[in-house]
Amino acid sequence: MNQIKHCRILIVDDNKDLQLMLTYILKQEGFSSLKSAGTCQEALLALEDWKPDFIILDVMLPDGDGFSLMEVIRQKSEVPVLFLSAKDEDQDRLTGLGLGADDYLTKPFLPKELLLRMKSILKRTYFISLREPSPQDTLILGRKKIDFAKASVSSPDSIDFKEVSLTAKELTLLKKLAENRGNIVTFDALSQALWGDSYYGYENSLMVHIRRLREKIEEDPSHPQWLLTARGLGYKLKKTRICRQQEL
Repeated sequence: MNQIKHCRILIVDDNKDLQLMLTYILKQEGFSSLKSAGTCQEALLALEDWKPDFIILDVMLPDGDGFSLMEVIRQKSEVPVLFLSAKDEDQDRLTGLGLGADDYLTKPFLPKELLLRMKSILKRTYFISLREPSPQDTLILGRKKIDFAKASVSSPDSIDFKEVSLTAKELTLLKKLAENRGNIVTFDALSQALWGDSYYGYENSLMVHIRRLREKIEEDPSHPQWLLTARGLGYKLKKTRICRQQEL
């Protein structure tokens, strides 16, 4: 996959008219590999057989709900997911993001905004190479080893620790913090790294992603040693070191 518009996009929504509208919008933008699913079952079959690169997911589905489906998706894949839902309560958005979605957009929506958010997520996930630290670098946080190239967390000295994958947003957050390790990175700077210039109003969403990241990189997420809160300002990654692969 060497071009963003070659990505496979799965649309999960039981509204046929919306499926057709989204298909039209995406085709007009140049996306050619599109598939639609109207139920949770159809979506899971497409996930297994078609292996989409991106999922647009509704919350209300005839055989379940998008939140439950999101939990199953994350058990099987780290594919980027954008919720597109008529449910516009803050709690719904936080629930979706807390389950590992990359973004949450409410209906009615502006086609241009949908496309901008999609492209931003796709670029971060598949098309942006890490600059500092480089893709060959590994971040050591106590007993945890973060491999930026593989977007994974492991614990080499633990026999029962399973390698954990980082989502695109968690990797972006950790990259931003690692670039400025030892220094405070403001809420605005982190939010802009995740959502670009349209980050306003995402403060609570940022907290959700920070919490999920701590669950993967901290020994005790409730009492973090590495990803620290600078109250009222932002967060910082405790001063540590970046190891080159040949050092390991």
